[in-house]
Amino acid sequence: MDDAAAIETQSTTPLSQAELDALTDQLIEKLKTVFDPEIPVDIYELGLIYKVDVSDDKDVVIDMTLTAPGCPVAGDMPGWVEDAVRELPEIRSCKVELVFDPPWDPSRMSDEAKLQLNMF
Repeated sequence: MDDAAAIETQSTTPLSQAELDALTDQLIEKLKTVFDPEIPVDIYELGLIYKVDVSDDKDVVIDMTLTAPGCPVAGDMPGWVEDAVRELPEIRSCKVELVFDPPWDPSRMSDEAKLQLNMF
């Protein structure tokens, strides 16, 4: 994805780069299992994931947005994301925060998402 979400660690004893790389790949794989029900593209490729913080204790905090503030699944989608991330046995906890600044727009989508939606 061109504008991939930032995945960062926070702690006094950082994860090794290899551990962080492996966990990043696993997190992205799980995020790609969650779809906006109105758009046939996963939330990662849509650019709805703004930030992912991972502590060395493997607590995950995700900032995400919606394609529109009035999205009918606004109350459900954060739970879908938490459930998907918690499937990873390495993750101790996951919290998803909905943010609307900056507002989402189609420029945040990956080329793959644009191709799937015939937006080229």
